[in-house]
Amino acid sequence: MRQEIHPKWYPDAKVIVDGEVVMTVGATQPEIRVEIWSGTHPFYTGTQRLVDTEGQVDRFMRRLQRREELVKQEEEVKETTRPVNLEVEGMDLGTRATKALLEADITTVGDVVELLNQGEDALLALPGIGQKALIDIKRFLRAEGLID
Repeated sequence: MRQEIHPKWYPDAKVIVDGEVVMTVGATQPEIRVEIWSGTHPFYTGTQRLVDTEGQVDRFMRRLQRREELVKQEEEVKETTRPVNLEVEGMDLGTRATKALLEADITTVGDVVELLNQGEDALLALPGIGQKALIDIKRFLRAEGLID
């Protein structure tokens, strides 16, 4: 066996936590400084102790808050882009039918769906809405999955 290739062994190395010697073990260093050991670990003590190394907890909390804000913004975007919330102009019905719907105070696709649920006659009763406009409205609503 080759000589002097192994580190020096300290059979009574001191384990130090918060400046206090808590135990001795065999090691290659005379002193071992640790932040957590079995006497302070939450698993063994049943208590919660928060160790903040270089602001890691603060960084994590900022990342968590930023993620929650992004999720909230995503939900708002999804809500505004839902087909029910689209403006009537986005249905591409033509100027006459679009103008007729706006004059009847029907501004969103959801309003059109509500009126169509009352029956086709409710839509046809609006001045400026004819059979072609009704067909175009139904085609758009089917494409968006709002009616069968």
